[in-house]
Amino acid sequence: MSTPVTKVIIPAAGLGTRFLPATKATPKEMLPVVDTPAIEYVVEEAVAAGMTDILMITGRGKRALADHFDRAAELEAILQAKGDSERLALVQRSTDLADIHFVRQGDARGLGHAVLCGARHVGDEVFAVLLGDDLIDPRDRILPRMVDVQAEHGGSVVLLLEVPHDQIHLYGCASVEATGTPDVVKVTGLVEKPSVDKAPSNLAIIGRYLLDPSVFGVLRETPLGRGGEVQLTDALQTLAVGTGPGSGVHGVIFRGRRYDTGDRLDYLKTVVRLASEREDLGPDFNQFLRDFVAELPVA
Repeated sequence: MSTPVTKVIIPAAGLGTRFLPATKATPKEMLPVVDTPAIEYVVEEAVAAGMTDILMITGRGKRALADHFDRAAELEAILQAKGDSERLALVQRSTDLADIHFVRQGDARGLGHAVLCGARHVGDEVFAVLLGDDLIDPRDRILPRMVDVQAEHGGSVVLLLEVPHDQIHLYGCASVEATGTPDVVKVTGLVEKPSVDKAPSNLAIIGRYLLDPSVFGVLRETPLGRGGEVQLTDALQTLAVGTGPGSGVHGVIFRGRRYDTGDRLDYLKTVVRLASEREDLGPDFNQFLRDFVAELPVA
């Protein structure tokens, strides 16, 4: 029986410049998706997969993240005194979700460097990396599938999504070989944000990774890549073509529901989609949407 994967790294040190001025004083991870911070959705996904030991890689100005997952004694006391058990449960939910730790990245030197900041915490265990910009619908439980693939093949596993060719330059991109399992491929090469004419496929790496701890040694030796940063994609390329312990990379092709909150327009779409499905908000909100769309002028 394979060892359960319990440790997760969530990089959360980015500046969120695409959402300025909202993120001038508020971490982008704390932007609400309806009424829940985006980061809480990511933690809930990890916990649902049995991954309850979570390390967030933060930076200056990210104190709100720790505060959100900490006990809010004064607020809880006020809600308790009012007898508002419903809101009290919402406040306490984030505190009781998981065992959450924090470490500062210091210099923002890329995703690979952020992951490397978690080496001491992870040790020699297989671990997950979840990016806060990508929300995966809880009905599409992809992390357990990735755990199964890693247990079968070893090495590391990335989550892949087919995207339009003209968008591949926004992602890390994988060249792959079939394995005989429809949703699983062997990764033969990886390149970070290639130009459209040089992309080996339209398979984009999205924000879920299951990594062998050998990646830490590779990251320490990985030179600065695109943007002058340590790219996780470059380290995985080394593992994909390597033959040493922990080498080999497989991909799981995702065909479920994914919400991108790292882009302003997609963020708005995410809020609308999730709000429209809520039992408490959906009926009235959907009626508003129907009326609003009907009144829109034709372009």
